[in-house]
Amino acid sequence: MLLTTVKADGKTEYELLAQLEARSGEVDKRVTAAVTDILTAVRERGDEAVREFTARFDGIDAPVRAIEREELAELAKACDSNIYAALTRVAENIRDFHARQLQQSWMTTKEDGTILGQRIRGLERVGIYVPGGTAAYPSSVLMNAIPARIAGVKEIVMVTPPPKSGGFNPDVMAAAYIAGVDRVFLCGGAQGVAALAYGTETVPKVDKIVGPGNIFVATAKRLTYGVVDIDMIAGPSEILILADDTANPAYLAADLMSQAEHDMLASSILITTSERVAKETAEELERQIESLSRKQIIEKSLVDYGAAIVCRSMEEAVEFANRLAPEHLEVMCEDPMSYIGRLDNAGSVFLGQYAPEPLGDYYAGPNHVLPTGATARFFSPLSVDSFVKKSSFIYYKREALQAACEDIVTLANAEGLDAHAHAVAVRFE
Repeated sequence: MLLTTVKADGKTEYELLAQLEARSGEVDKRVTAAVTDILTAVRERGDEAVREFTARFDGIDAPVRAIEREELAELAKACDSNIYAALTRVAENIRDFHARQLQQSWMTTKEDGTILGQRIRGLERVGIYVPGGTAAYPSSVLMNAIPARIAGVKEIVMVTPPPKSGGFNPDVMAAAYIAGVDRVFLCGGAQGVAALAYGTETVPKVDKIVGPGNIFVATAKRLTYGVVDIDMIAGPSEILILADDTANPAYLAADLMSQAEHDMLASSILITTSERVAKETAEELERQIESLSRKQIIEKSLVDYGAAIVCRSMEEAVEFANRLAPEHLEVMCEDPMSYIGRLDNAGSVFLGQYAPEPLGDYYAGPNHVLPTGATARFFSPLSVDSFVKKSSFIYYKREALQAACEDIVTLANAEGLDAHAHAVAVRFE
């Protein structure tokens, strides 16, 4: 059987959870050391170092160059018309959803003339990392660039490895054009992240780096955090399906495999109150997997990190779901809407039998860049908020400051900061 079935007893299911939390493994010290060397070289030698690493890792020895909007438009024309039309429709859904997240600056005035407020504006420049080759996903370009554009980011640049074949991925180029990317720079890997973080003669320094990548890209993002902001350090993909006796096992099996095909480390968990549903889902997996092209990856993922957990009640199932805090959480229950207020920890929640996870990956509009590895307990999906910065402002009249003087001086002196106290008191001596 591809899917191990266990009965919840307050212990077994949490042993499984511990196994899932450990699946990403420790940080590879050799990768960290190699990436550190790349970052240092690019910071010190700019384009020259980027070119050297691109020749070494991508097999292309060419100057770093930019693709401007005009050339991007031409490259987008090579995209299949049906794919281009689909990308355009999806982009509209993403824009519609994320436009509702936009916050406004605000200001309030008190009776004594005090003015307080908050100014919200988009970041100056954001960099999007896009993998090359088979891992190039145009949907991710849309999901990363469109919220940034809505947030008011002044310039969106993208880095991607130069194509070894000499031809560009037309779907990625079309997505970049549709999403409003300003310039694309042909450099990938850790050196591409370094170029964005530190800037080179050709690649401008950005304020934030977003987008998926391999372990070298993820490590480079982690090591440059603080020099720039980043979206998150994404771990292996994961799905948890909450199902009662009304769920369709054929749908459950298909949805579990939709995540398992991402990666051998991906986690696909079914949690249900029905032994029958667990058994029939396992049988459906055996049947459906035979027709799928990524069968070997799915099998490895399900055997190592998949499971069906039979709980004693839906309350117990919900408690476990909140503890697991999955990236994707499907609710395949009789009344899925009744669970919205009870499921507190999940990147994105899919309600009902006609809201499969790929609907969120490709079409509906909510962002598919989601927290993994139980970080949904404290992290949120990528959003317009990810691309804005906020600053507060304060205006006090003399009389208002005088009324606050005693309290400020008292607290400043209590903290041993008498220069703070003096900076207020001197105005009334």
